[in-house]
Amino acid sequence: MKLKQLSENLGLSQTTVSRALNGYPEVSESTRRRVQRAAAAGNYRPDLRATRLATGKAYAIGHVVPMVNKNDVINPIFAEFIAAASLTYANYGYELMLRIARTEDEESIYRKLASSRSVDGVVVHSPLLNDPRLPLLKSIGLPFVIHGRVPGAEDYSWVCMDNQNAFKQATKLLIDLGHRRIALLNGQEAMTFAWLRRAGYEEAHGDNRLDLDESLITSDDLTEPYGYQAAKEMLALSDPPTAFLVSSYVVALGVRRAVERLGLTIGKDVSIIIHDDELSYFDNSGVTPQFTATRSSVRNAGVKAATMLIEKIRNPDNPPESHMMETQLVIGSSTGPCCR
Repeated sequence: MKLKQLSENLGLSQTTVSRALNGYPEVSESTRRRVQRAAAAGNYRPDLRATRLATGKAYAIGHVVPMVNKNDVINPIFAEFIAAASLTYANYGYELMLRIARTEDEESIYRKLASSRSVDGVVVHSPLLNDPRLPLLKSIGLPFVIHGRVPGAEDYSWVCMDNQNAFKQATKLLIDLGHRRIALLNGQEAMTFAWLRRAGYEEAHGDNRLDLDESLITSDDLTEPYGYQAAKEMLALSDPPTAFLVSSYVVALGVRRAVERLGLTIGKDVSIIIHDDELSYFDNSGVTPQFTATRSSVRNAGVKAATMLIEKIRNPDNPPESHMMETQLVIGSSTGPCCR
């Protein structure tokens, strides 16, 4: 079924039908639902080429993924975010365009996307402290939303979990359980999420007048081998940690391997708190989760970022919007009182 036939069947103009299908706010909710039902019943598929020619828009959203390390593309957090964002774009009639970029190529890719009008906006991943992409995107006029945030920069739109407070509360829980030797296995601290998580960890230590031990703080790509090697080395110290605060479920699997190979029991001999993005293929739910976790859904972040960007594209004069995702501290079986 084509747009003309759909509009004739409904007794509405093609413009109204098109706006209803693309979520424009001036169309009433009752009309929108009526049009959507008729489109679904008639198996209507929009002619994107005609729509693009008529509107001058690409009806595509770009994701430029920086290859900061070899694990970026297979990162399960990124995959979960992209899956949720892509479904949201489809609901609004947009397509997703993915570009993998070396750091030195990012600027040229963004400039090409803007000059060719290949996309109507972009989602920026893995924000850095003093991120150079922010002024670049503003200068070339490409609408964007960042998955994450840059402390001190307020004039852009972002979606982020409260990394600093989440890791402060997690550290405080371990301190309240009597732990004083608490290891932090963090992501790369050039990235703002990791920088903020370390800030929360340090803040909790300061509030409780505990000294920091740099031998218990490390950062790297969030992989299982990293978790295993870091935990193995720390547990071999003359004064090893009694607890680990870990930046991802994947890294925690490596920590668990190191702990169990020493014949230690998690939750009794060693406590572990992780950050849990509620990934569909790593289940940490249940009546008693296997890991105590700071929890925030990356899928919800993907939906929110996509929705915010489409709204920004449609209403470019609106002020920047920010959204802090809800974070929970969920108690599991991996934490207990300090045993020494």
